[in-house]
Amino acid sequence: MTDTTLTQRAETQSAPAPLPFKSILEADALTRKRNAAEKRFKMYGIAAIAIGLFFLVALLWAILSNGLGAFSQTFIKVDVPLDRQQIEAAEKSVVKTSKYRAIIDGAFASELTKAGISTDIPTKGLEKLFSSGAAATVRDYVLANPGAIGSTVTFDLIASSRVDGYLKGRVKREDLAQDKNLDAAHLDLADQMEDAGILEKRFNWAFITGTDASDSRPEQAGIGASMVGSLFMMLVVLFLSLPIGVAASIYLEEFAPQNRFTDLIEVNISNLAAVPSIVFGILGLAVFIQFMHLPQSAPLVGGLVLTLMTLPTIIISTRASLKAVPPSIRDAALGVGASKMQSIFHHVLPLAMPGILTGTIIGLAQALGETAPLLLIGMVGFIASNFPDGVSAGFFSPNSAMPAQIYEWAKRADPAFYERAWGGIIVLLLFLMTMNIIAIILRRRFERRW
Repeated sequence: MTDTTLTQRAETQSAPAPLPFKSILEADALTRKRNAAEKRFKMYGIAAIAIGLFFLVALLWAILSNGLGAFSQTFIKVDVPLDRQQIEAAEKSVVKTSKYRAIIDGAFASELTKAGISTDIPTKGLEKLFSSGAAATVRDYVLANPGAIGSTVTFDLIASSRVDGYLKGRVKREDLAQDKNLDAAHLDLADQMEDAGILEKRFNWAFITGTDASDSRPEQAGIGASMVGSLFMMLVVLFLSLPIGVAASIYLEEFAPQNRFTDLIEVNISNLAAVPSIVFGILGLAVFIQFMHLPQSAPLVGGLVLTLMTLPTIIISTRASLKAVPPSIRDAALGVGASKMQSIFHHVLPLAMPGILTGTIIGLAQALGETAPLLLIGMVGFIASNFPDGVSAGFFSPNSAMPAQIYEWAKRADPAFYERAWGGIIVLLLFLMTMNIIAIILRRRFERRW
């Protein structure tokens, strides 16, 4: 065997086998594994979004199903003859509302007879169908319109919370077994009154424009005074937190030297943004009420406390907006002879304005829904039964706020207050949605391209 033959045999034995032909259009095992992992990740993301949407829809359904009933109220139409002798006797009586209630009961009994409705309930027992404030409604009308005495006036009087709950499906017949306020005979009468058109359910404007009521009159409770209290608080927060927060942000971002002191300030601002809101309530109680002796439960005090809570959020968002403006804008302004202040206020600040306004409104929305600080300064325990007399009273007179009013209604025993708590949540969410929409509009309105 020659050397050439041995060499050829060795080369033949050591040569690798040719690889099988594979198309680039056909995925191999590793590619299929990566594609499967990518599909699983997408499915995880879709599942997370679906779970989030499910809980969001469940939350909205719970709020709307429980709270929409607060925007409707049951009224009883009664023709009340304002007899002069009865009115004068009622005004001379020590318990005036009791006399006016007797006038309403007699007129209502005549109304039932006129409508052909028969009932075994005595005339005195008919008053359970009406709100305890019905007598005050008639008396207020008589005092405001003395010329109506001697005539018959048609009143739309508010029904009691039990009758209102029965028409809304909140009160069942089996629930009245141990209820001293109403019985099955009253519900039978309510069904006949509804068929005769004497009892009807309408939109409840008083819930939006009214004030809070005592525990005996849940059907007359409204959130209007609390909305006014929240408005005055938000004015305090806006006019204090916006200029202070923006000024502090401009100084820290554009003028302050980079040293340990400014680093300490920045760390403390970040820490204050994470402090629980009830801590600010304790601070407000100690400083504004116990030390400065400002009036308790006043929107001014609430606004000052919420300003302290909102300032870190506004400062952080404003600094982020200023930092997002390219340094070339500052350099170009300085290059054409502008001073440091001119470059900031004429060029940097207008470009950062969308982010500043967005952060400010988000901070205000956060403050609008806070309850814990208001609990410490007494707003939760105050019943806002009257509107403020003027602008000064709006800031300094005791009042409540929407989140505090919702909390107060939620802890009361009557289911009608619970329904109004859900209705107050709807009003509060509408306010928050409006503020977020305004933030989006302002951001698009002031947004500039560079």
